[in-house]
Amino acid sequence: MIGGADIVFTPMIPWPVLAGLGVAALVLVGFALFRRARGATAWALAAAVLWAALADPTLTVEQRDLQPDALLVVADQSPSQDIGDRQRQRDDALRHVRDSVAGLTDIDLHVVHTKPNLAGVSATDVGTRLFEAMRSGLAEIPKARAAAVVLITDGQIHDMPPDDAWDRIPGPVHVLLTGVRGESDRQIIVEQAPSYGLIDRKLALRVRIDDLNGADAGMVRLDVSQDGEPGGSFVVPVGQSVDVDFTLERAGPSVIEVEVEPGPAELTLANNRAGIVVNGVRDRLRVLLVSGEPHAGERAWRNLLKADPAVDLVHFTILRPPEKQDGTPVRELSLISFPVRELFEIKLEEFDLVIFDRYRRRGVMPQRYVDNIVEYVRNGGALLAAVGPTFAGPLSLGNTPLGDILPALASGSVRTDPYRPAITETGRRHPVTAGLVPAEQDPWGHWYRYVDADQIGGSTLMTGPDDKPLLILDRVEEGRLALLLSDHIWLWARGYDGGGPQAELVRRLAHWLMGEPELEENRLTATLRGGTLEIARLRLVPTDRPVTVTLPNGDTEIVDLAETPDGGLQLGTLEVDQAGIYRLSDGELTAIAAAGDIEMTEHKDVRASDEILRPLAEQSGGGVLWLAESGLPELRQVRGGQDYVGQAAITGRSWIGLRRNGDFIVTGLTLTSLLPGILVLILAIGGLMLAWRREGA
Repeated sequence: MIGGADIVFTPMIPWPVLAGLGVAALVLVGFALFRRARGATAWALAAAVLWAALADPTLTVEQRDLQPDALLVVADQSPSQDIGDRQRQRDDALRHVRDSVAGLTDIDLHVVHTKPNLAGVSATDVGTRLFEAMRSGLAEIPKARAAAVVLITDGQIHDMPPDDAWDRIPGPVHVLLTGVRGESDRQIIVEQAPSYGLIDRKLALRVRIDDLNGADAGMVRLDVSQDGEPGGSFVVPVGQSVDVDFTLERAGPSVIEVEVEPGPAELTLANNRAGIVVNGVRDRLRVLLVSGEPHAGERAWRNLLKADPAVDLVHFTILRPPEKQDGTPVRELSLISFPVRELFEIKLEEFDLVIFDRYRRRGVMPQRYVDNIVEYVRNGGALLAAVGPTFAGPLSLGNTPLGDILPALASGSVRTDPYRPAITETGRRHPVTAGLVPAEQDPWGHWYRYVDADQIGGSTLMTGPDDKPLLILDRVEEGRLALLLSDHIWLWARGYDGGGPQAELVRRLAHWLMGEPELEENRLTATLRGGTLEIARLRLVPTDRPVTVTLPNGDTEIVDLAETPDGGLQLGTLEVDQAGIYRLSDGELTAIAAAGDIEMTEHKDVRASDEILRPLAEQSGGGVLWLAESGLPELRQVRGGQDYVGQAAITGRSWIGLRRNGDFIVTGLTLTSLLPGILVLILAIGGLMLAWRREGA
């Protein structure tokens, strides 16, 4: 408790009137003194007493509680602090400040930390937000009590305020730098990159490799990968912008990474990698539909494929097989001759999907072209065979080289009794047919034809009569193949007997055949939502293997997945706080996810530096100390004014100053009048009597 005294005036009349009376009294007294009138001094004394009484001087005595000063410490916890010995230096400095403040009087310590930026995980990486943390800490400290701000950081911050905002920072700003002066590092920067691209078309990244504070290395090796798979190596010069080519291999988002070999002096390898997420889109899907003969369901196939604006459909129906040749010249025919050689030898590789609709051997397609189709599938092509009654006869596709890759061979019989297609247990888990049957839906409409066949491979997703395989999917080396053992799917398109999901089934089937990632039957995916990594695994054969997640900093986490009630899909989550690339694996399946800006702002330059913060420290009266050079500084309390911006520095080679503010709060107030009424009466009457006596003498 301290006290403070002061004299205040509380005039009984307004100050202008009181001032006027005072001036008038001075004029009269002055005139009397000038004329050397008797009693002038006594009249002056009486006038002064009366004027002072009207001003009412009062002695005020305050009871004050002295308030402790406040020291704000901002500790940098950004990823760059994990480099070298910086984290230990930061922790030692923070512990030293805590211990030093405990030995000082009348000072409170406030510590705030920069937070890992979760916006970098879910949206945009904004680097180290040191001043954001400082503003948050200063909001809890009265400006009149601020002793100083101490920043413990490596100096690489990314929210430096403009110069005209510095004077809003109370007290001196001291910077304790972690790291070592003059560090070297190699980094890669993506200067230009596409956000999307066409599949199987060349795209380019423009990158530059810099050796910071290091010797020019000349040429270095640069590796490119796509979704974790190697994509090639290049030899590029250091310090120059170069274009790196790559080709998207699938639709949907793909993570393209570029990584440069380590330099002679490295602080971290995190900025030796950079990457982007590129969304792959197909130009236009080219589908070849070959109908072996006209039939009721042919138009259903055509209408469905033509309805999709992203599909370029080439459709041929064989109307005039060789046995119907009658000698009419080709130029006189209204029909287009079936371009077998052009389709199955010259342009076959240009199609994304080939569909055989009730096709049978009729001498139109020589065997070498059938061999071409087999090679097309083995090399990554897609084939859908929707067969009819002829598949059970001697002219069946199964009796061609295609029989070597088909997942089922006809037994020789065709059934025409009504049946309802049904989803198998495997089909309920497979993305092509999963969810096609809502819980509360009437049964699908009947089909009336089924080609009996013996399954020899693949996975059965739908069954026909007596649980016989109806829809079979299979993989053949690099390609995919689907076999539909009925030609009555068109009944669903017509809505017969309630219909069925013909359009959705064919759409999913076509996209699975063309390798759309969302329809993979065995897949591991990861999606980042905010600070949560959501993991999903789909397998036709369930497994309880955990998923290993490799974090951007190289650490690993193990995540157990739980199966959903409907089966097939397994889910798990992991809380994350790092921007960068997350790699997932369960031993068989792999996945990759990108959080925020893969080329993190935080990692663009990780060298410890005083260039950014030194101007602010010097202008505020603070100092910059390298912990590795000067050691842990002494904390001294120094008397100073409320505004220290632009003042002389209160710091030294091994100490930093904390301003003493002397702030207080008033807890009590005592008022004492300096001219009580009895005193005024005595002085005034005494002065008047003295004046009267002198005048009468």
